[in-house]
Amino acid sequence: MNEEAEMKIVVLPGDGVGPEVAAEAVKCLELLSRHCGLGLRFETHDFGGAAIDAVGSSLPESTLAACKGADAVLMGAVGGPRWDERAEMPEVGLLRLRRELGLFANLRPARVIPGLESLSPLRADLAEGADVLVVRELTGGIYFGERRVEGETASDLCLYSRAEIERIAHIAFRAARGRRRRVTSVDKANVMATSKLWRRTVAEVAEDYPDVTLDHLYVDAAAMALVTNPRRFDVILTENMFGDILSDELSVIGGSIGLLGSASVGAAGPGLFEPIHGSAPDIAGLDIANPSGAIASAAMMLEELGLAPMGHILSEALQKTLLAGCRTADFGGNARCSEFGETVRESLRRRLARYDAHLELVTMNRGCCG
Repeated sequence: MNEEAEMKIVVLPGDGVGPEVAAEAVKCLELLSRHCGLGLRFETHDFGGAAIDAVGSSLPESTLAACKGADAVLMGAVGGPRWDERAEMPEVGLLRLRRELGLFANLRPARVIPGLESLSPLRADLAEGADVLVVRELTGGIYFGERRVEGETASDLCLYSRAEIERIAHIAFRAARGRRRRVTSVDKANVMATSKLWRRTVAEVAEDYPDVTLDHLYVDAAAMALVTNPRRFDVILTENMFGDILSDELSVIGGSIGLLGSASVGAAGPGLFEPIHGSAPDIAGLDIANPSGAIASAAMMLEELGLAPMGHILSEALQKTLLAGCRTADFGGNARCSEFGETVRESLRRRLARYDAHLELVTMNRGCCG
């Protein structure tokens, strides 16, 4: 490939196992960039608890400025109990970063890889074919509402506007058009005022997408259906807290929360790509974390940057590695984090060689027929 214009990727390794899994994902991206001339340039910045230790802030201004000037942001993990008693916890930096970058949509795909159904905690016949995308509203709701503690009472405000609901609904319906054309909107409209507005607004947005089927579920019913009939879902559209909980529940259906990546995107500016797992401080530094989620996030990042073929090749290399039996402890294997990452890269090299051969053949055929 010809050298593309340079693209700046800010890497936020973060805390716990974050630096370990992020490093494996970056090595995969560097391999792709060198081989295919993608022009990816990486900058690493302090973030989360590591930044608190270094400069006293979970999101230093220098880190925020770098993220705002990037084409994409790749994160490892954030948080841990060692900072629980601090005035500013690491997660505060993550919430602020999402807000500052305008990242209102969190996309969390989860699927059971064909051939690995037996590793799901569900019966194989229930797990088979499960393939769900959670579209979670990311900058509103109870996580961003006013918090108040007064003596022995406390409150958290859950607030949504029609505009916030409309914009996330459009993301979900557009995503469904590229999948199986079904959106399930999850709320608690039998109890909560915000959910009543949510349901009404989503139904109105659905009128713009007559080719997509919409249904509604209460969040408790959705939680039950995810483990009794996950194939009923295509795209789940939901608010911030419900999406956080349901996507974590959904993540284990494939066998491990360590497998899954996510993308947080907005109307403009760089997206944030991160595995959905936590920082797992109890295993940090032991080289046993699962880097699959970070690598999957890197593949999503490539697609968002307009490099979909490279993202697909990386996703295929990751899947083939798992199917070949190279797995970390959380997924029933004994591979080290670094060993797993190198095995993915070896699979990636083989796929790139075939990709090059295909391009050469296409070029030759065009020359003969032109």
